[in-house]
Parts: sequence; C-alpha cells; structure tokens
Amino acid sequence: MYKSHWNLTERPFENWSNEQFYYPSEVHQTALLKLRYGVENRRSAAVLCGESGMGKTILLDSFARQLSDDFGPVAQVVFPSLPGEQLLSYIADQWTGSTGDDSESMRGALGRIQTFLNNNVAAGKHAVLIVDEAHLLSDSQQLETLRLLLNINAGAEGSESAWTLILVGHPTLISTIERNRALDGRMSVKCVLQRLSMEQTAGYIQHRLAAVGAEIDKIFTLAALEAIQLRSSGIPRRINRLCDLGLMVAYAEDQSQVDAHHIEGVYNELVSIPA
Repeated sequence: MYKSHWNLTERPFENWSNEQFYYPSEVHQTALLKLRYGVENRRSAAVLCGESGMGKTILLDSFARQLSDDFGPVAQVVFPSLPGEQLLSYIADQWTGSTGDDSESMRGALGRIQTFLNNNVAAGKHAVLIVDEAHLLSDSQQLETLRLLLNINAGAEGSESAWTLILVGHPTLISTIERNRALDGRMSVKCVLQRLSMEQTAGYIQHRLAAVGAEIDKIFTLAALEAIQLRSSGIPRRINRLCDLGLMVAYAEDQSQVDAHHIEGVYNELVSIPA
C-alpha cells in the first residue's frame, strides 16, 4: 500500500523470518556464536531464552544456515507439550523423515532414534534437535525424557555427544532447567536475549530499511525513533509493528517523514484495543 510513497522495494517490517532482515545486534550475535560453539564442539545441550518478539526464530534460522554439512540434520519440535511417548515418536519422525506406526511404543521410537544416530555418526555427521516453546514443558517427565535421550551416545568418540539439544523459550525456562540438576549439568551454553538499546533499535530499523533500498534519516525523524524505542521497549516485534503502522499513517497523510506524533498515535490505538 505504501511502498511506492516511500520508494521501498518491499515492506521492511514484516515479522517473517527472512534472512535479509536478520539484524546482527551484539546481543543476537553473541547468542548465535554461543550456539555455534555448542554444536560445532559437539556439546550435549544449550538453551536460548528471550521474551516473545525478541527474534529467537529468525536467529535460529540464521544459525541453521551457518552450520556446515557436517552438522545435521537439524530437526525442530514445535509441540513440546506432547506426552513422553508421543514426543519421542515425533522426534524420530523429524530426524528420520519417516512416520512411525500410530501405536508405536516408547521402546520402538527409541529404537528408531538409536538407529538413526548410529548411522548419522557413522557418516561423520552431528544431529541437532531444537525444541521451541520449551517453557511449556511444565511436566517434569517431558524434561526427563529429553535428558535421558541425551544419554544415547551412538558411538561418538571421547566425551563428544552424538547430537545437540537446543531448548528455546521464555526466560522462565532457565529456572525450570536449573531445578532439574541433571539436565542443567548437561547445558554447556546458556543464552538470554536482552532488549535492544536506543542505539541498537536505530540500527535495527536502518538495517531493515537498507534491505529494501531506503535510508533511515529520509523516512523517520529522530523524535520518531525515540518514540519507537520508548513504546516498543526495545522488543523487535513491537518495533516492527510501530514502524509499519507509522509508515502507513504518514503515507495516508501524504507526509514526507514519519514523526513522533505518528508513532504515538498508532501506539495509543494499539494499547486501547482490548486483549
């Protein structure tokens, strides 16, 4: 709707996980390097935490793209609240690319996982399992299932693990893991995404605009950027929403820049919408 007005090749503030929009902020790059360290050194487990909207998904996509062919396959569990047996079957399905029998037992799923890991290690590869929304693993049995799964060594040499588990979720996940001392002891890396500073927020917006052929100072005033930082609290998803709506409103008013009053206006509309 507003692309031609701002001379943009596409809308820059969508929440899609698109490689060109990944902003390598200090906090995101530090987490990315930690995760790579954990996997490339064949450690057992790692955890990535951050509030909703902090960019965990786009960071993980960038992480997966940066891994060499020696590290894979990378499987992802998006329904972590499954009961123990179903969770194991789902993991086996994701890694093997085939579906087990509906009546598959835990022993059967473990057998499929063991066979897959044996073959994967024999091929010189290291598998990765990403469990998203892991803060939903409120049942201790689910966490214990994942911990016991880490005991499958599959012929990996020395202290190396045959695969790496990455738990991803809200910051409360850290305390949940720490209450499970055995699992906490397997965590070689812990990453927590902090909110963006004012400087980082400006850099984030500039990066997104540059990806679609624009410059920040030609579109957003300094006052607008300060309002975005204040109202978004440095959370990328909120920044996206405020910037997108700000561009739309300023376009509707045929303005040459987005100013603070545009941001304040869309923010007030957003917070007035009932949850």
